[in-house]
Amino acid sequence: GGLGQLGVGLAEMLRKQYGAENVILSDIKKPPPHVSNSGPFVYADVLDYRHLRELIVNNRVTWLVHYSALLSAVGEANVALARKINITGLHNVLDLALENCLRLFVPSTIGAFGPSSPRDPAPDLCVQRPRTIYGVSKVHGELMGEYLHHKYGLDFRCLRYPGVISVNTPPGGGTTDYAVQIFHDALSTGHHECYLRADTRLPMMHISDCHRATVEFMQTPECQLSLRTYNIAAMSFTPEEVAQEIRKHLPHLTVTYNPDSVRQTIADSWPVRFDDSNARRDWGWAPVFGLEELVSDMLMSIRENKTNEAFPKS
Repeated sequence: GGLGQLGVGLAEMLRKQYGAENVILSDIKKPPPHVSNSGPFVYADVLDYRHLRELIVNNRVTWLVHYSALLSAVGEANVALARKINITGLHNVLDLALENCLRLFVPSTIGAFGPSSPRDPAPDLCVQRPRTIYGVSKVHGELMGEYLHHKYGLDFRCLRYPGVISVNTPPGGGTTDYAVQIFHDALSTGHHECYLRADTRLPMMHISDCHRATVEFMQTPECQLSLRTYNIAAMSFTPEEVAQEIRKHLPHLTVTYNPDSVRQTIADSWPVRFDDSNARRDWGWAPVFGLEELVSDMLMSIRENKTNEAFPKS
């Protein structure tokens, strides 16, 4: 799942540290030219066990980062496909990691919590009981990874990501996607129609912090980890709060609220904040971006992208 919101940037960060040829991106989609020119890329379908095994063996893979998944809102629209990709695909990866002594990173999500979970804040260990197939599959992944770690010694690592805000990939069917779209709308039309209520508070994170947390966590000596799955947090905000912060730069932004019942129900079942004290204690996690920094950076980055598109390099 390397061509989604997170994979390309993570590969870029890892390649700077370990060399471009030592980090292989994979997906079922054709990569854009800037991605295919930046380092090795291979076609890999998470449901094709034999081909995955071949790639791992032929490339002498030691670490596997598993980003392939259908997200929350898209998963609810296609439960059978989500079950296949998010659960069967995960089992393929877990089996191959065990068989080939791989170290394995699998992200989890705010969506792994449900309406009976503590919401403000949600600790690492608590009742989860999510009500989406995406959340159910992520809890299944957390527990399977922990089970295989205790039973067979698999070096399984998992971070529960909040909503991740980034410029370079279009929204992909998640419940927190409004917090990416609002920046594009603010700069293009000056108006955003939000599918959540104005007061819907959710944990969020700038993609740079998300990538850095992932790399730092992967690099932490295993003896320092008291858990296999950690929450990581940076900030929590509502649609109204992010709109107000954007108006400091673009005063004419207007927002109308037209809650979508599916995504609003999902958002209402999720935590308002994460307790990430274990990540801070065990491996020194600390975010850099707050809301103010996030808004400034997003607006600047989108403007830069538009300028580059208008004046392409020859």
